[in-house]
Amino acid sequence: MDPVIVKIREELKFHGDPEIQKTSQRFFKAEITCYGVKTKTVNEIAKKYWSRVKGRPKTEIFILCEELYLSGYIEESFIVSNWTHALSDRYEPEDLAVFQQWIDRYITNWASCDGFCNHTIGDFLEKFPAYINELKHWTQSDNRWMRRASAVSLIIPAKHGKFFKKVIEITDLLLTDEDDMVQKGYGWLLKESSRKYQKEVFDYIMKNKKKMPRTALRYAIELMPGDLKAEAMKRER
Repeated sequence: MDPVIVKIREELKFHGDPEIQKTSQRFFKAEITCYGVKTKTVNEIAKKYWSRVKGRPKTEIFILCEELYLSGYIEESFIVSNWTHALSDRYEPEDLAVFQQWIDRYITNWASCDGFCNHTIGDFLEKFPAYINELKHWTQSDNRWMRRASAVSLIIPAKHGKFFKKVIEITDLLLTDEDDMVQKGYGWLLKESSRKYQKEVFDYIMKNKKKMPRTALRYAIELMPGDLKAEAMKRER
């Protein structure tokens, strides 16, 4: 095992708090494996050891990331997200296949999914927008986290008004998904898009509200004025 990984795990164990470990579980329906380390401390550890590995070839850094993922600890997955985000100026088109494989194999909770996809995949797609259509394939996956990833990977660009047409295309494909984690993912995406495209998002919701699960709808209208929220939530008689 690489010495950097050994040192990271030693620090995570040292900072682990049994009380945080216990209370962290309440944010997740399924059981998670964690050290009980505060996010701020995890980020500090990630930054500290990034300074020691950033000069290595990208392929070596990816191997380290896989080692971290393989432990199953949520804090180690956050370090992967931190490091791959820091690699954004070194992305190449073929990296998307690696990232997709990691989501499919190693991501097992919403926090790891969102941390990785919001920044790493989001950064990649801003650099290589021609690959956004790959997300459409993810919407058809049997893996709930891959389907959620297809939406939450566009969160940061959508917040700034980018790729709205693609946001709607992805949402169309996820619209009747029965998984609440996926519903919350695309609902969040619509919410962020509504910052710049409020009318368009509202019109989309009104057009599709009979098919859209209430969970997704509630997320999507969160930033809208009260009158629009009330209209969107009104049940048809």
